[in-house]
Amino acid sequence: MGCTRIIALLSQKGGSGKTTVAMQLAAGLSLAGYQVAVADLDPQESALRWADAAAEGVPFPAAVMRLRGSADEMRRSLQAAANRVDFVVLDCPPSIEHLHTASALELCDLALVPVVPSPTDLWATRGMEKLILARMGAQSALRAALLPNRVMRTALAGDVLEVLQDFELPVLAAALSQRSAYAQSAVQGASVYELGRAALPAQEEVDRLVSAVLNQFGE
Repeated sequence: MGCTRIIALLSQKGGSGKTTVAMQLAAGLSLAGYQVAVADLDPQESALRWADAAAEGVPFPAAVMRLRGSADEMRRSLQAAANRVDFVVLDCPPSIEHLHTASALELCDLALVPVVPSPTDLWATRGMEKLILARMGAQSALRAALLPNRVMRTALAGDVLEVLQDFELPVLAAALSQRSAYAQSAVQGASVYELGRAALPAQEEVDRLVSAVLNQFGE
């Protein structure tokens, strides 16, 4: 699909914050000078609703589109966008079994798995890791990483983050904390970059996320 790079945000259960990561990452890449589109594969359409909440005349920094169907159908739909964007960020359903999850894994160059530091999320991540590793065996160019998300400064969170080192997939050199700025930006149909200096810590986290993702592509 030309030189357009496709990033899939995947999770086995709801609440991992994958839509938040998808939208903030897309905005950060946009701010870095890239043309970016978000493709909403989730039946809940959270990314589309987020973009629809934008104030009139102040659209979300990246285009957001609905994407449905098999891998081949999605590939055809993405062909048109491929000529216009550098990155497509796929916001996937919170399920291993969903057709769109399998399709996204076929299409993407980089699979990111947001992981909330809790035991139940760790258990769910094991299943997603197994699916991704199987796909990597068939598609050697596929890259993948775990992304700590909604991280709180607690002893339990620290223990869970330490356990992440036992997974086969690498942990991305970035993390997003549990911050009100992320929820506030969703309500406003914006990203943390539009919230001003009050959201500076969140902006710096997203900057590190963008750098870590670009590093995956050798940039």
